[in-house]
Amino acid sequence: MKILLVASAFNSLTQRVSVELADRGHTVSVELSCEEEALCAALRAHDPALIVAPMLKAAVPEAVWQAHTCLIVHPGPPGDRGPSSLDWALHEGVEQWGVTVLQANGEMDAGDIWASVSFPVAPVGKSDLYRNEVSDAALEAVLLAVDRFASGTFRPRPQDDPAQGITVRARPFVRQEQRRIDWGTDTTGTVLRKLRAADSQPGVLDELLGAQWFLHGGHPAPGMTGVPGELLATRAGAVCRATVDGAVWIPQLRPRRLPGQAPTFTLPATSALGERLPRLPELPVSLDPGEDDGTWTDIRYREAGAAGFLRFSFPGGAMSTAQCERLLAAYRYACGRPTGVLVLGGGRDFFSNGIHLNVIEAAADPAAESWANINAIDDLVEAVLTTTDRLVVAAVGGNAAAGGVMLALAADEVWCRSGTVLNPHYRLMELYGSEYWTFSLPRRVGPAVAAQLIRRAVPVSAAAGERLGLVDRLIGSSAQDFTGQVTALAVRLASAPATQRRIAAKKAGRERAEAARPLAAYREEELARMRRIFDDPGHPYHAQRRAFVHKQPPPERSAARPGR
Repeated sequence: MKILLVASAFNSLTQRVSVELADRGHTVSVELSCEEEALCAALRAHDPALIVAPMLKAAVPEAVWQAHTCLIVHPGPPGDRGPSSLDWALHEGVEQWGVTVLQANGEMDAGDIWASVSFPVAPVGKSDLYRNEVSDAALEAVLLAVDRFASGTFRPRPQDDPAQGITVRARPFVRQEQRRIDWGTDTTGTVLRKLRAADSQPGVLDELLGAQWFLHGGHPAPGMTGVPGELLATRAGAVCRATVDGAVWIPQLRPRRLPGQAPTFTLPATSALGERLPRLPELPVSLDPGEDDGTWTDIRYREAGAAGFLRFSFPGGAMSTAQCERLLAAYRYACGRPTGVLVLGGGRDFFSNGIHLNVIEAAADPAAESWANINAIDDLVEAVLTTTDRLVVAAVGGNAAAGGVMLALAADEVWCRSGTVLNPHYRLMELYGSEYWTFSLPRRVGPAVAAQLIRRAVPVSAAAGERLGLVDRLIGSSAQDFTGQVTALAVRLASAPATQRRIAAKKAGRERAEAARPLAAYREEELARMRRIFDDPGHPYHAQRRAFVHKQPPPERSAARPGR
C-alpha cells in the first residue's frame, strides 16, 4: 500500500513508523509540512491510499482530511485530548497510559478511533518514555490501524458513543506556572515528576544563582540532604540540588532567553553555570563492581559471572570530548577486569548519537572543539577495535546515529532491541565522518552497501539492520526488560566453551587486518577530510550545526527529503 507520512519533524517516532511500514512492504513517503499547498503537492506526487501522521504540531487542513483518510497518532488513551498528553501523565504520576490512532476531523484529537494500545509508565523522563514505551505502543497501534484500513471492512468507533464507555477529557497546554518547583515545600518525588514531565522540552523554568534557567532531566540523589533549593555537589557535569526531604541530580540547564538575545540551548549543568557555579565537591562514582551504591551516574560498571557490563547514558545520546574521555578511561578499567565478555551499553535509551553539537556550538572556537571531540570519540572506538583479549558486545537498547552507530560496529557483536532505529550516516550534518567507519562499515555490509547507507542518509530499523549485517542479534523485549535479557545472554556467552576459541581467532584476525592495512591509515584519511571541513568557516557543517542546536529550520542541504 502507498502510505504518506505527514509530520512536523522527522523525529524518532516518525522514523520508526517509516522504517517499520517499509519493512512490511508498504511504499512510504514523508512530508514534513502541514501547509495545505505542500500537502496537496505531496498527495499529487505520491497518490497514497492512506495518510498517517505520527507527530504533528499543527492541524491537518480540512481540504485534506475531507478527501483522504488521515490517521493521527495521539500519545494518550482513548478520550484524552490536548497538546500536553504525556506531560500531564507524568506530572500526575499515572502508572498506565496509552496511544490512540484516530481519524482526523474538524476537532483536535476528537476523531473516530481506529486503534489504541496501553503501556506501563516507566519512572523515566518524557523523552525517554516517548522513544521507548510510547514508540512501541504507537507502532503496534499504527500497524493495527493500517491492517484494519487495508481490510476495507473495519469501521472506526466514535469517541462519544455511550456503548464504548470512553471518558472524554480535554486538557490544556501545560504552562510553566504549573510546572514550577517550590523548593521549600515540594518533596523529592514531586520535584522528579515535574522535571520528568518537562524533559527534554520545554524544561522547568527556575531561578538559580541569580539567573533564570530551564532545568532539564532529573534523577534521585539518595543519601544527599541540605538546605532546600541549594546546590550540594557536582558529578559528571550535573548538579545536585537539595529538596525538603532529599536531593535530585539535574544533568542539564538552558538559560532563559531574554528579549533581543540569540536562542539558547541545553548544556551540561556545570558548563551552563560557568563562573556562577560556586566551589562544590565533585562526587565521583567508583567503577568497582562491588561498590555500586545505586546513586545516579552516567557511566557505571558491573559484573555477572565472567561478563562485564560498562553502561553509559548521556542526555540526548550526545558525547562531548570530556564524556568520551571519561568513557574511554572506564573502558580501559573494564578491560583490566578478569572477564571473557565485555558489554558496552545495555541501557534503555539512546546508545549514542556521536559528537556533542551543543557543547561544540558553545565553545569559544567551535572548529577546535569539533576537532577535539572527533579525536576523543576516535580514541574510544580505536580502543574497542583493538581489544583482543575478550569479546566485546555493543548492546543497543535505544536509537543510535552517526558516530554512535560506528562505535557499536567496532564491537565483535551488535545486539539491538527490536524497537531501535539506526542512522548509519553523517550526511545530515554535511560531514564525511570518522570513528573508523571506512573500516567497520564495509567490513560489516560490504563496500557497495556501505556507500549506499552513507549516501542515502535514511534510517534503518533493527530488523533491516540484521538483514544487512549491521546487527547480529535482535532482542525482542520491552525497554525495561532489555538490560536483564542482555545480562542473561552475555553471561551465557562468557561461559560458552567456544568463546575462548573465538577470542583467539579474533586476535589472529586483527593481526592479519593490521598487516593488510593499519587502523591508523583509516583514521588518518578520515581525519584529514574532517579537518578540512572543520577549518573551513564556510562549510555547510557549521550552518547545519547552528541550525540543529538552535532548533531552527536547516539550510538547504544536498540530501534528499526523507522518504522510502
